[in-house]
Amino acid sequence: MLNPRQIEAFRAVMLTGGITAAAELLNISQPAVSRLIADLQYALKLTLFERRGSRIAPTSEAMTLYQEVERSFVGLERIEQAARDLQERRAGTLRVAAMPAMAIGFLPRFVARFLEERPRVDVSLWGSSSPQVLDWVAAGQCELGFGQSAVEHATVLCERMPRVRAVAVVPSNHPLAARKRLVPEDFAGEAFIALGAATLMRYSIDAMFAEHGVARSTRVETQLTMIACAMVAAGAGISIVDPFTAQEYAGRGVAIRPFEPAITFEMAVLHSAQRSLSTLAQDFLGGFRDAVAAFRLPEQE
Repeated sequence: MLNPRQIEAFRAVMLTGGITAAAELLNISQPAVSRLIADLQYALKLTLFERRGSRIAPTSEAMTLYQEVERSFVGLERIEQAARDLQERRAGTLRVAAMPAMAIGFLPRFVARFLEERPRVDVSLWGSSSPQVLDWVAAGQCELGFGQSAVEHATVLCERMPRVRAVAVVPSNHPLAARKRLVPEDFAGEAFIALGAATLMRYSIDAMFAEHGVARSTRVETQLTMIACAMVAAGAGISIVDPFTAQEYAGRGVAIRPFEPAITFEMAVLHSAQRSLSTLAQDFLGGFRDAVAAFRLPEQE
């Protein structure tokens, strides 16, 4: 039966060209190397080296065997390197799902920065509605999910992300674009593009306007803030959306203005309650939290 130490000694002799040099490489005695080589030849029933004066030379059998040994050692070295990369969080695979507000720009830019320092990391980025993101995380298809607001689920943990303020978006050529900030009264009688009734942000917006007694003329309703911004850019009306989506339309026919009183945009990170997060996912989440907390629109800088 072959001994791994015998194979290691054989490889060292082939690499260095001699018993003495191989002993130095392995940090063992010369007789120990000779004994390992003799035992290997006996086990294989092959002559691997021939003596030529004071030196030894590999046989053709040894050269063939060495090719196979190198393949094995390269494989082991790759495994060791992969393990080191995982320990240092520079390798691995991460599947992330996010609602459209994050998936259309802010999150992909963060992923790109995250990957710059981790050339061996692979990321799969999925985008859909918050309920679909929850389903993907619950089914184990994604390790991390980012959705709007907190949810209750038996197999999914939900943690709130740092809050950000919603913003007003108006066409660049609209009279309201000349204002530094907008208030509810500025929306009186204006064509308004509303978010879907099933969203928490829609509820917060409607409650705020009702509290101030301001009537809007809702012309369009959509579940996606990117559609709302596209409609604003086309001149169909004005709206209030999350700042992440708004940023993607800055300079594209949309003016972004702070809105008061503040309406917060809430987001939560979802992950399995049955499996602990990988160290890679923990690093990703920590960095993403910081990026959200530090997020500022150009008008806020």
